[in-house]
This record gives sequence, C-alpha cells and structure tokens, in this order.
Amino acid sequence: MATTSHRGDWHPASWRDREATQLPVWPDAAVAEGVYQQVRGLPPLVFAGEARRLTRALGEVVAGRAFMLQAGDCAESFDDFSADSIRDKLKVILQMAVVLTYGSGVPVLKVGRIAGQFAKPRSSPTERVGDMDLPVFRGHIINDDVPVPAGRIPDPTRMLTAYHQSASTLNLLRAFTKGGFADLSQVHSWNQEFLSSSAEGRRYEAIAEEIDRALRFMRACGVDLTTDSPIHQVDLFTSHEALLLGYEEAMTRQDSLTGQWYDCSAHFLWVGERTHQIEGAHIEFATGIGNPIGCKIGPKTSPDEVVEICEALNPERTPGRLTLISRMGVDAVRDKLPPLIRKVSESGHPVVWQCDPMHGNTFASESGRKTRHFDDVLGEIQGYFAVHRSLGTWPGGVHVELTGDDVTECLGGIGDILEEQLPLRYTTACDPRLNARQSIDLAFRVAELLRAR
Repeated sequence: MATTSHRGDWHPASWRDREATQLPVWPDAAVAEGVYQQVRGLPPLVFAGEARRLTRALGEVVAGRAFMLQAGDCAESFDDFSADSIRDKLKVILQMAVVLTYGSGVPVLKVGRIAGQFAKPRSSPTERVGDMDLPVFRGHIINDDVPVPAGRIPDPTRMLTAYHQSASTLNLLRAFTKGGFADLSQVHSWNQEFLSSSAEGRRYEAIAEEIDRALRFMRACGVDLTTDSPIHQVDLFTSHEALLLGYEEAMTRQDSLTGQWYDCSAHFLWVGERTHQIEGAHIEFATGIGNPIGCKIGPKTSPDEVVEICEALNPERTPGRLTLISRMGVDAVRDKLPPLIRKVSESGHPVVWQCDPMHGNTFASESGRKTRHFDDVLGEIQGYFAVHRSLGTWPGGVHVELTGDDVTECLGGIGDILEEQLPLRYTTACDPRLNARQSIDLAFRVAELLRAR
C-alpha cells in the first residue's frame, strides 16, 4: 500500500500545530467540533479516482498538450441557489471551452469554481457599513452578508448547509454533463437568449454551425457517433480555495486503494496568496492530500519563495500535481512574472502555469462598489501570454470569476458597461464577476492568443 503522505508524520489535523490566518473564531468551539464530527460522517462529495484523473489531465497541460479553463463564482451564495443559475454558469463554461478548443486546437480541461466555493479571504477583519463597523463578510459557509451585527457572527452550522448545497450542485452538474445537456449536438442551446443577439453571441453561433457541419461530415463518412463519449459527455471538475481548514480536514478521507489521503470536498483545491506562508497551516494541510493543488502567487512573491512552495507541495515532482496561479495585476505582470517562471524552470519543477487576471485588477468605483475593468483583465492575460512566449514556456490556463447572469459588475467589454450602470444588476456576494457576454468575448481573445502560438 502507498504511504499516506510524502511526510510520514502528516495527518489531516496536522495543520492545527501551525500558525493559521484567515480562519474564523467560532463563538463556541465545542459546537464547531460537533459540526466537524457530523461532516466527517457524511459521504464524500468527490472521489479519489476522479482527483487522480484530473492530475493526469493536468499533466497534459504541463506538457503543453492541453489548456485549463477554471471559472465560476467568486463566492457561492446560500441565497442565490437554483437549477437555473447552475445551468447558466455551466452554459458559459461550455461555451468558453468550445471557443478555446476550436480556436486553439488543443483539449480544454474544464474546472469550475463551484460546489464548494463558499469561503473568502479578506484584507481586513472589519468593514464600514453606513455608520457601523461590522465584522467582515467571510463567505456564507462562515457568516451572513446581511449588514447587521447578528448576521456577521460566525456560525459553524453553516458548514452543514454548505455541504448539502455542494452535494445538490454536484448532482445537477453530473446530470447535465453526463446526461446529454453537454452533447456537442446541443452546442446551439448553450447560447443564452440575452447573449445570442449580441456580436459575440453571433460569433459563437458561427462556431456552433461549423461544429454541426463537422458532425454531419463525420456521420456521412460512416463514423458512428452514437457511443462516442467525448462527443456526448464532458468532464467538469470542481474546485475551491481550501481556506476553512476545519471543514477541509473533516472532508478528508483515506483512499482504500492507495492509502493516500484525499480532500473529498472538491477535485482541485488551491491555497490563496494571503495564506501561502511556507510554514503556515494552509500549506501544511495541502502537503498531505493527494488532490491536484493550486497556489496563488502575486507581485510580492519572490522567486525563492515560489520554489519553496513547489518543494513543499510537490516534492516528488509529479506532473499535474501543482498549478501556480499568477495574480499580478495588469501593470505588474510583464515585470514580476518572468523571474518566477525562470526560477521554477531552472529548478526542474513541472508546474501548470495559470493566469488569474481578476484579483490583481480590483478597485473601488466612485460609488464605492468593487469592480474590475474588462480591458485590465484582458491586458493581464495578454501580458501573461507575452511573458510565456518570450521564455518559451506554455501558458497553461486562465482562472476567471464569472456568472451566467446578465450582471453589471465589471466595467467595459463589448457592452461597454459604464460606472453609472454598475448598480443596475450588481448581485455578487463578494467580488465582481464577468457576465456571459464579457466571458465569451474573453474566450475569443484568449483563443486568438493561443492560436498565435
């Protein structure tokens, strides 16, 4: 039987011996421990074999033979939870993947920020709402976004709600992706009504027509498409930030086939930029689980620190095990990213390089709402591609926050959302998201960058 970790002393609770940041202080620790015990008794949400399959697929990204699209909500909501919203997010991800695959000619690995993205790191423990200073909203798995003191008290029973909502979401996603909705013959039906009449929607429809024509040609040539699962089904893997460590510990199970520990709350977990201290609790937890792991790195991360992260999270240098997610900001990416890539390449660590163009480009609008400008998001991706092109490395993926709804949360884009339009449909639980039109437009721009390589 395989060892449970590259470090023999690791166990799911070993993070508790390390310094932890961004964790809530539960009002009653005994109640929290009781909830953890209940979560330990619940079925896994994902399975070890699925996580291993994702690692192998990410190994193809490392080799430059595939591309990773990771997309979804900034923070899932207990209040905005429906089959329609899940379906519409999936539609956008499927559309983006089709555009990227068609434009680049390489397989696109689809990973959703979904079915578990409930906790959010915050830059300050408090926020000003009107004339009140309140504890900051940390995601619905911890407290409520309603701006009243009682709602901001951390409540451990919310972890049970998060688990059950994740299970329901996964159940629906599996039905959609394996039950015919994701069939390429349905490619036209993924276009939302408000998107189909737009310029980017019409451009997407042109690709859908080409796919239809290719399928008809294959049938005319005698190719049997009735049982070809890549045509009729897709794999959609789930991901979230492994922030709330007590919950992640409770969801960690030992695989009966390999003896390895897996965090069964999602296929892919990442450690955030605010919590990637090399001796900290979050890195400690991530070292021992068999899932593929991501780590966010920003403009203040040094080359030596990145290599230390690689050594900690992937000492065996398994291709696909580790994804480095750069979040530099449009003004820093061309200067700050190259030294990190060079150092990792020189160290011989096989990593997936992924660009998060969202979090380094957030700012407060004149009205006080957090927003991002489409041009900055695109600009960081363009800088990221330029850096990889100059170094001869593979730009392995993008990591974006989006929704299938017609929101007005990010400025610019083809629809040219203006400052005064932000309040019209600003519904995010935390950070601003691209709407469907902006997301499809971005996919076309990324496809062009991939094609240029």
